[in-house]
Amino acid sequence: MTEQHDTMMYPTIEELLGRTDSKFRLVTLGALRACQINSYFGQLGEGLGAMVPPQVLTMSRKPLSIAFEEIASDKIIATDPPEIPDEDVLADSMIPSGDADLDQAGLEQADQDDADLDSAS
Repeated sequence: MTEQHDTMMYPTIEELLGRTDSKFRLVTLGALRACQINSYFGQLGEGLGAMVPPQVLTMSRKPLSIAFEEIASDKIIATDPPEIPDEDVLADSMIPSGDADLDQAGLEQADQDDADLDSAS
């Protein structure tokens, strides 16, 4: 018979690991949801209502604890992002970013600033 120990953490890690396929996904899912919950509580006074409120009734006040309770009660489920076709990835990589032009413009501005400082002294 397995002996159950009292822990400070509810839900237990074992219970949470049973809800996801890896501990890394559990950590990521919990952290992302905790950020969303924190944002929800942060915007409450503004009346925006853009974020999803906590999905469980809880006595916890910490966003991560609330997120773990949501995961344990199957209110939050990890999903894989939709796959992007290779053609879209290639098309996005061929769009010029314009970084080289900005870098060159920045160098020219710096050279002009140096010349202005030299002429002022």
